[in-house]
Amino acid sequence: MNTLVIAAVAAAPAIFWLWYFYRKDRYEPEPKFLILRTFLLGMGVTIPVAFIEGILPLSDLILAVLAAPVIEELAKYMVVKRTVYQNREFDEPMDGVVYAASAALGFATLENIVYITSAYLTSPVEDVLVVYALRALLSVPGHALFSSMWGYALGRAKFDPAHKTGFILLGLALAMLLHGIFNFILYSSPLLALGVFVLVLVAWWAVLRLMKDALRRSPFS
Repeated sequence: MNTLVIAAVAAAPAIFWLWYFYRKDRYEPEPKFLILRTFLLGMGVTIPVAFIEGILPLSDLILAVLAAPVIEELAKYMVVKRTVYQNREFDEPMDGVVYAASAALGFATLENIVYITSAYLTSPVEDVLVVYALRALLSVPGHALFSSMWGYALGRAKFDPAHKTGFILLGLALAMLLHGIFNFILYSSPLLALGVFVLVLVAWWAVLRLMKDALRRSPFS
């Protein structure tokens, strides 16, 4: 199969979830070029993150459960905080969730391309399809869901004087915690791996509530 086709197929889940989060911003949708830029920056930051994680002298388990969640969530956070957060288009709390999801899904896109390409080159087609389905339903949206925790906090902090640095740190800590639990379950026994579905469902429930609250606080509602 052509490499470009594999890349396109691997990127498709993230594109779908990006569309989903974009559509949730119903009062004052963000400019598409800013969404795309944040998405591409999220993709780009995957490379230095992979380099840093690759040189850390840690076991696979410690890297996946402790180091990777911290490094990856901080990297995605910096993509938003250092760029679009200062833009005048970032004008309502919901924008924090939308841009956090955009950066996270950009990150997940390149990660997914690497995983699916590797699986295609080394595994039977049946295994590739299983990997693809699980990543499309769990890992890819998981990145967006976890990052939405600090995205919501970032959006609230910009417009509510009562929620500043401490609130953002809480959002980051929650994102890292959920990300770490997700990775830990994947490294555990097959029976415990079923807990990933429960974790993602709980994360969906939480993020839907956060988005509802963010929309309620919009000055355009």
